[in-house]
Amino acid sequence: MGNVVTTILGIIGAMTQQQTNGASLWGTLQAPTFPLFLTNNPLPNGFPWGSLTAAGSNPYTQAPNTGVIRSYDFTISRGTIAPDGYQKSVILINGQFPGPAIEANWGDTIQVTVNNQITGPEEGTSMHWHGLLQTGTPWMDGVPAVGQCPIAPGSSFTYQFQASLYGTTWYHSHYSAQYSGGLLGPLIIHGPSNANYDIDLGPVFLTDYYHTEYFQIVEDIMKPLTDGGNPKPASDNNLINGKMNFDCSTVAAGDTTPCTDGAGISKFKFTTGKTHRLRLINAGSEGIQRFSIDGHNLTVTANDFVPIQPYTTKVVTLGIGQRTDVLVTANAGNAQSAWWMRSNISAPCTEANQPNALAAIYYDKAVTTQAPTSTAWNVPDPGTCANDDLSLTVPYYSIAAATPSTTKTMVIDYIINATGSFLWTLDGTSARVNYNNPVLLLAEQGNLTYPEEWNVKNFGTNTTVRVVINNPSPAAHPMHLHGHNMQILSEGAGDWDGSSVGNANNPQRRDVQLVRAGGHFVMQYSLDNPGAWPFHCHIAWHVSGGLYSTFLERPADIAKDSGIPMVIQETCTNWKKYTNADVVDQIDSGV
Repeated sequence: MGNVVTTILGIIGAMTQQQTNGASLWGTLQAPTFPLFLTNNPLPNGFPWGSLTAAGSNPYTQAPNTGVIRSYDFTISRGTIAPDGYQKSVILINGQFPGPAIEANWGDTIQVTVNNQITGPEEGTSMHWHGLLQTGTPWMDGVPAVGQCPIAPGSSFTYQFQASLYGTTWYHSHYSAQYSGGLLGPLIIHGPSNANYDIDLGPVFLTDYYHTEYFQIVEDIMKPLTDGGNPKPASDNNLINGKMNFDCSTVAAGDTTPCTDGAGISKFKFTTGKTHRLRLINAGSEGIQRFSIDGHNLTVTANDFVPIQPYTTKVVTLGIGQRTDVLVTANAGNAQSAWWMRSNISAPCTEANQPNALAAIYYDKAVTTQAPTSTAWNVPDPGTCANDDLSLTVPYYSIAAATPSTTKTMVIDYIINATGSFLWTLDGTSARVNYNNPVLLLAEQGNLTYPEEWNVKNFGTNTTVRVVINNPSPAAHPMHLHGHNMQILSEGAGDWDGSSVGNANNPQRRDVQLVRAGGHFVMQYSLDNPGAWPFHCHIAWHVSGGLYSTFLERPADIAKDSGIPMVIQETCTNWKKYTNADVVDQIDSGV
């Protein structure tokens, strides 16, 4: 009963927004709607993409070049907040959790200066712009040991890249499991619409939440099993836009950390009769999320950065790193109505002590200090730990699957190493990267020989790669490919049979795909973007444990005309200077 009581109390909130989320407005009725920058935004013919449409324009080759630069300045530093009432040290962006929104139009240039002011203790960092292709700028992908060295403590680095796709995504640190400590925020790129709506309410972050600091969790999962190593840490709570209540009576005996019941939950305002766009983002560490709104159907219009033929559902499933745009019409009651928004961590798939997140939705004349009384949809969790059937997801812009020039089969598995630690493997290797020697910079120099533990796969001059992932392991994995949208040809139970392919004429495309425990998925992509591209499980604890590979694409072109700017080498100069004086405690894979 404790959670029910604190949820009702949390409508008013026993803590201030500054105490729970720092300078962030996410989760409050003062949170902005989008676009934010309209007053300072040149819009020729109404939109900078002109005659380009979701259905008739190839998003990978026809991005406009607006000439507009969207500049942001991020200071990364430690702080103490209590998103669910349990006070802890986190890492914040401009004092905010979740971090500030980055917003652009399709074809704009995004410029972000990252100032690493992490102290007590110091840490390196980097920032990854999840799902953006980085065509022609692979060094701006933000993965240390791949496209750059980490940003050293006290140093700054400016990322600059094109908003080459449009839709909903997020940015996050890619240094160890650091984003689990708070380094994340929304990234919204406006582009052609494939469905009509009235109000863009912006990001809805869904994040499992751990009271233990991320570095301690990583230390625990990497310990030998006989010394208490725990490869399956359980989350303590589940947050919507960085907020949720917590039953402080469940805090372990002897834990003297300040904890406040009824800290406060997120609130959203719906306008009666209007259709609202919600940008769902699973930005957690491990948990598969099942999102719903009592009494309202959800019209799915995009998965990751790919607009799709809209379909209606009551529950949306998202693995870590996945995004789904939904439209919701406020027509389920009168203007005084209030409803629960829910996101539940899938119990069959994920360890979670308190898996159920709530937020309140108020129609425009509802009393915002009263708790909704709505009931959840009766949609049982199927327990498959999988996304919706591939047949439901039809990209708006059709691209047929080409005949692959090579096929690579990779198995996800695990080992207990010589020291007794549990490690994940991909294609037989548990990865560990070298922060001082980024693969992309070595490839530019013509060095294509790497240690086995880096797990680099060189696809050479191939034009199209088909990758078969068989997963006999006991866990589902959200597999993320950088630099590309994957065409998903098959997904299901057991190993791939070697022939079954779904809609080859227009297969689903996205940058993260769930592969179920004991199952498989088959994807392919065109090698049209020379670079060194990470392919990994997006569960923070799994990639820390080695479930990672770098796909090297057209290395001869990297060496010939990569154009890597000198500032990328400076990240290594600064990092080596720092590490010559301070030994970095790299306790996991590093990415």
